[in-house]
Amino acid sequence: MTARIIDGKQVASKVHEEVAAGVAELREQHGSVPGLTVVLIGDDPASHSYVKGKERACEKVGIRTDTIRHDASITQEELIGIVERLNADPEVNGILVQLPLPKHLDEAAVIHAIDPLKDVDGLHPENAGLLILGQPRFAPATPLGVQRMLVEENVDMNGARVVIVGRSKLVGMPLAALLLQKGPGANATVTVCHTGTKDIGAETRRADVLIAAAGFPGTVTADMVKPGAVVIDVGVSRVEDSTRKRGYRLTGDVDFEEALEVASAITPVPGGVGPMTIAMLLVNVLQAAKLAAAN
Repeated sequence: MTARIIDGKQVASKVHEEVAAGVAELREQHGSVPGLTVVLIGDDPASHSYVKGKERACEKVGIRTDTIRHDASITQEELIGIVERLNADPEVNGILVQLPLPKHLDEAAVIHAIDPLKDVDGLHPENAGLLILGQPRFAPATPLGVQRMLVEENVDMNGARVVIVGRSKLVGMPLAALLLQKGPGANATVTVCHTGTKDIGAETRRADVLIAAAGFPGTVTADMVKPGAVVIDVGVSRVEDSTRKRGYRLTGDVDFEEALEVASAITPVPGGVGPMTIAMLLVNVLQAAKLAAAN
């Protein structure tokens, strides 16, 4: 058996079309255009690459976007001041502070300072709490993207056994909360594995849907995959590769070539979850603009 490849770019393209239509409708009904401002601190190459991707995607669907760049010497007070200014700006519907931040900055305090109605990353405690309560306003984009891919692949999640490897606040924990909800693409039985899990393989081999979000290459090997399972690889790591022009290649958490022969469907890295993360961020920005227009 060779698994079918889940094309994240194709699903993301569909989402882009939906968002573009929503932006046009908002402009027609309310005379407003959604606006996203990204705050980028420091010179991390991966962060700069992600932000460029977000800028291109916003332009594609008609969302106004602006990026505030500052070097890593910025103080906590200066960064909070930028966030507070954006909170007060009615032209800004979504605020995204690109993570990770330099170590001298208090990440949690910065997230807490963002207006929950503009928190399109879904990380503010108010939005995280609403998600846990089953009343999601904004959920983090990567979990939303994973769920949308499963829906588009017609994976029956109702009662499905899902195992998530990784418990980060950006992916593992909010994804578990999303998939536990009642409704389409959810109502699953969810297990979250982490560094304290005694035998991760014993857990993953029970999964109808296995989601790898640990951030370490090779975390999930073929013998950890139940035959016929759907495998979603969220991880993205750079691995040195002298045969590549850039000197490295991107790889996920799953041993892709081996898992390909065991799973029924699998996402590649790159080209799987990555495009969906940006696509679902656009969904959140449009939602924020709709909430602002309704008030």
